[in-house]
Amino acid sequence: MNASGLFGCLALPWISHLDVSNLILGLELPEQSILQPGWDYLLQYYQAELRSPLFPVIISISTYFLMVTIYTVLDLLAPSWPSLNRYRLHPDRPVTWENIWTTLGLTAYNHLMYIFPAAVGQWLWRPPIPLPPDAPSLMSFLLGILGCTILFDFQYYLWHLLHHRVAWLYRTFHGVHHQYLQPFSLVTQYLSAWEVTSLGFWTTVDPVLLQCHCLTSWAFMMFTICIAAEDHCGYDFPWSLHRLVPFGLWGGPPKHDAHHRMPGTNFAPFFSHWDWLAGTHLVPTSTEDTSVTEDLKWRNDK
Repeated sequence: MNASGLFGCLALPWISHLDVSNLILGLELPEQSILQPGWDYLLQYYQAELRSPLFPVIISISTYFLMVTIYTVLDLLAPSWPSLNRYRLHPDRPVTWENIWTTLGLTAYNHLMYIFPAAVGQWLWRPPIPLPPDAPSLMSFLLGILGCTILFDFQYYLWHLLHHRVAWLYRTFHGVHHQYLQPFSLVTQYLSAWEVTSLGFWTTVDPVLLQCHCLTSWAFMMFTICIAAEDHCGYDFPWSLHRLVPFGLWGGPPKHDAHHRMPGTNFAPFFSHWDWLAGTHLVPTSTEDTSVTEDLKWRNDK
């Protein structure tokens, strides 16, 4: 989702700081946010960097490669480290160097051919980003991220479902992502250029639609990248987010792994409620080869 950085912080001055908590809850919060000292520090020492149209690109790319580097190191250690390998969803199918170089190659191609030129264009022609002097309240910050997450979850569910139901869209754009039946972190951006761009667009525009502070927008970008990498990581750790969110409301790596094996299920990127309502929800119970065989037959039929 690094393309999220391409569109920068689009909020106009009159919508750059909306207290979402007051809007939704009708609460009167303290005038100075707990985030204000940190925001003042950033404005004092890093204002030029924050205002640059390249800043969202840099934090998006940095977050992505930090996450996949961590997971890739784990992938390489797992075969010789049983205490780690037992948390892998497919402990008998290690990630190979060929897998790593193939996925990294397409990721690098998309960045060099699409993201980098667009970022340079923004840097040359777009004016610096206006930064509000006030930080968002903590409640506004958290609710803004939650609101953007819910909105993006709905948008991506529809986009994802459409690209599976329409055979031409699947073959032309989305099929490349499903070449791997057992995803690992670098599969996160093993995508067509159309998919990278469209998902990045929503990641950037949603905070604008909800009139979030720039700080909230940047945090949401980083959050979605971290969650996308976790969904594809191929691990089911005790501290994984789907184990912390109650009632099975969060998808997580097991459900997205099941989607790669059985692509007619689990379309939502974050929550599970849209899949529940649409009848596409599947709680994985095994990773048997029979499911992979059914998946291959489904793809050949398309």
